[in-house]
Amino acid sequence: MNLTNAEGRAIVYSTNEIPTVAGKVSRETPLADLNLNWREKDLPERERTKHVHRLHPYLGKFIPQLVEVFLRKYFKPGETVLDPFAGSSTTLVQAQELGIHSIGYDISAFNVLLGSVKTARYDLPELRREVDDVLEKTAKTIEKKPSSQLSLWDAGTGVRSETGDEYLKTWFAPQALSELLTYLSFVNRENYRYANVLKVILSRSARSSRLTTHFDLDFPKKPQREPYHCYKHSRICQPTSDALQFLKRYSRDTLRRIEEFSICQTDAGVRLVHADSRNVAFPPIQGVITSPPYVGLIDYHAQHEYAYHLLGLDDNRGLEIGPAVNGSSQKAKSSYQDDITSVFRHALESMPKGGRLIIVANDKSNLYEKIGEALGIEVEAIVQRHVNRRTGRRSGEFFESIFIWQKR
Repeated sequence: MNLTNAEGRAIVYSTNEIPTVAGKVSRETPLADLNLNWREKDLPERERTKHVHRLHPYLGKFIPQLVEVFLRKYFKPGETVLDPFAGSSTTLVQAQELGIHSIGYDISAFNVLLGSVKTARYDLPELRREVDDVLEKTAKTIEKKPSSQLSLWDAGTGVRSETGDEYLKTWFAPQALSELLTYLSFVNRENYRYANVLKVILSRSARSSRLTTHFDLDFPKKPQREPYHCYKHSRICQPTSDALQFLKRYSRDTLRRIEEFSICQTDAGVRLVHADSRNVAFPPIQGVITSPPYVGLIDYHAQHEYAYHLLGLDDNRGLEIGPAVNGSSQKAKSSYQDDITSVFRHALESMPKGGRLIIVANDKSNLYEKIGEALGIEVEAIVQRHVNRRTGRRSGEFFESIFIWQKR
């Protein structure tokens, strides 16, 4: 159903009772026929996190089927889509599935690492050999000498098993930290072709082996060093003391997911850049699909703090747009609007007339109307999507808006 607001701008509400199947959308599919209010039975978790989309936990990402719908409707194979807030690279992965070239930018070094691993092409036998090799070397080193006896450098292997990093010593039990650092030492010294994959496996394992409760992996506030009542498992659980179990588990899972994605990968180009999208000139593109950071909600660097400390990544959290640490005051909102406007203005300069900016946002503060006015775009539609399948500590219902803007 096409409606207009008081200013005469088009709004599309999803009114079709039958949920949209992303793979059946085409350029001819009317917006009013889309029902993006998927329930769990319509779009189960295993499909929302297919292949590499669940290579590593990431807060605040949008689901691949939502991206697929708009890629199919507004882009052709061989065209180029931009995501100036690449995040976990959902847009880039889905574009690669559909033969659409993609370019992503992100201020977070970890996000760029993760996205590059998701979208790379691999010699699968060689990848498996390297994953198995570093795991075997780590396990043998740990078995040979208990973690309590490992020195800063093991003279026999050159393995680093201790650290002066206070964050790591605070959030990991000695054995877990020793195992993680042992694995990292082999990654750094063996000159593996796919070292970035191994770093993602390490990061995912570190997330699970922190001293935190099983039900609070997303938002840990302090280390958990004593037994506790676990709301997730409904029993008394012990803090995690080792990491090798997770290194083994995620090695297998990572290989499986990369192999699954390799089947549906096309030869579409992918470019991922570690940069501040406010200060770059984007190359030519046909349009944008993105989910910008929400003001005052998530500190994107902080959610992967362990990875920054383990891997020694550049920390640019001071350059994040709308970080939670700055709150959601009127000043923070105004700064957010200015920053988002700057990014999209650069994007418009690189796209043809009629090209589209497709923006997924939980705009409960009504910030995007002013952003659109500042950009001078044509509002083609605003699709309201009911999100009602979140689980666990993030359970609850909310709405997000999908702004479809055209360059005049």
